[in-house]
Amino acid sequence: MTPVNDLIVPRRVSQRIGAIAESATLAVDAKAKALKAQGRPVIGFGAGEPDFPTPDYIVEAAIAAARNPANHRYTPAAGLPELREAIAAKTLRDSGYAVPATAVLVTNGGKQAVYQAFASIVDPGDEVLLPAPYWTTYPEAIALAGGRAVEVFAGEDQGYLVTVEQLEAARTENTKALLFCSPSNPTGAVYSPEQVRAIGRWAHDHGIWVITDEIYEHLTYDGVRAASIVVEVPELADTCIILNGVAKTYAMTGWRVGWMIGPKDVIAAATNLQSHLTSNVNNVAQRAAITALSGDLAAVDAMKVAFDRRRRTMVAMLNEIDGVTCPTPSGAFYVYPSVKGVLGQTIRGARPLTSAELASLILDEVEVAVVPGEAFGPSGYLRLSYALGDDDLVEGVTRIQSLLAEAH
Repeated sequence: MTPVNDLIVPRRVSQRIGAIAESATLAVDAKAKALKAQGRPVIGFGAGEPDFPTPDYIVEAAIAAARNPANHRYTPAAGLPELREAIAAKTLRDSGYAVPATAVLVTNGGKQAVYQAFASIVDPGDEVLLPAPYWTTYPEAIALAGGRAVEVFAGEDQGYLVTVEQLEAARTENTKALLFCSPSNPTGAVYSPEQVRAIGRWAHDHGIWVITDEIYEHLTYDGVRAASIVVEVPELADTCIILNGVAKTYAMTGWRVGWMIGPKDVIAAATNLQSHLTSNVNNVAQRAAITALSGDLAAVDAMKVAFDRRRRTMVAMLNEIDGVTCPTPSGAFYVYPSVKGVLGQTIRGARPLTSAELASLILDEVEVAVVPGEAFGPSGYLRLSYALGDDDLVEGVTRIQSLLAEAH
C-alpha cells in the first residue's frame, strides 16, 4: 500500500515487477532511433545485433514454412522435435558435447532461456555469482527468481576475466550458481580453455551450478577458441545449464529462437513453466532455425571478416583518445573502453563525473549513442558495438575523438 495525502491506496504495480530496471541497451538504442526519426544524424553504438540481413536460404525456409498449414497450429511447448534434434546435433558438431534432444528446450529468444534457467534452480535467498561487467539482463532475471546477484568484478587490468580466487572470495553457504559468459557481452573477453577448466572444476568441487551463456560462441578472432565449460569439465553435466540461440551467429535477432540445454529434471521444470508462460515458439521461426543450424557456418564466417575489420579500427581509434584505454576484445562484437581518465575533466562547460554522465554528454553534443558502464557494473566504462557499417563506425568514433579532445 502507498500513502497518498494521508490515505492508503493500493499499489498499482507490484513491487516485484516495479523493481525491474529498464534494459539500458534497448533504452539507448530506442533513444537513438527516435532521434534519427526526427531527422538528426545520430550514430548508434548501443544495439547488440549484427547489421547484416538473415541469410537468404534461411528466409526462404521460413517462407515455405509459412505456407504449410501444419505450422499454423500449436506444437509442443518444448519445441519442434526436429529443431530439438538439430540443436543436439549442432551442439555435438560445434562443441563436442553429446546431448539427447530431450535435454533441449526451445525458447522465445535467449532472454527467455536466461529467465527460465534462473527460475528453475534459484530459490529466495540463493546467491548467484555474477562476473562483472555483465549483460544487463542477468541481475534482473536473478532478482525475479528471488535470488541475489553477487557481483565479482574484473577490470581492464585483468582483461575483464575473473579468477577462481575472486570467485572463492565471494562464495558463501548461500551460493547456488555461477553465471558464466564467454565470449562476453559487454566486454568481448574470452576465457582460455585453461581458465574455463579451472573455474569449472572449482564450481564442481563446491557443488555450485553453472549457467553458461554461449550465444557468442562462433564470434571469436585471432585464432581464439570459445571453450564450453561442460566439455572442459564433463563432471558438471548434472549441474550445468547451457544457454544459446540463433540470434548472433545467423543474424536472426528478430526471429526470437533460443534454447536451454540441461539435466532432465531442470528441462522438465522449465518446460512446465514455459507451457504456462508462452507455450511454443513461433513455428515459422523454428523451421527457419532448423535450416540455419543444419547448414554450414559460411554466413557467420563472412560476418566475422567484417566484424574483425571493424574491431581493429574501433580499438585503434579509441586508444588514440587521451584518458581512454580500450583493450582488444577476442570475441563478440563489442569494445569496452575505460574512460576513467576522462571523467572529472571539463568538456564544453560540463564536468562528467560518471560514465552515465559522459554518455549523455556524447549523445547531446555529437549525437553518438553509447551505453554507459553503469548498465553492466561499475561506472568508468562505455560499451560500443561494432556491428554497424564501416563508414558510420568511423564517423561516430571520430565525433567522440573530437569531443573528448576538448577535455581539460
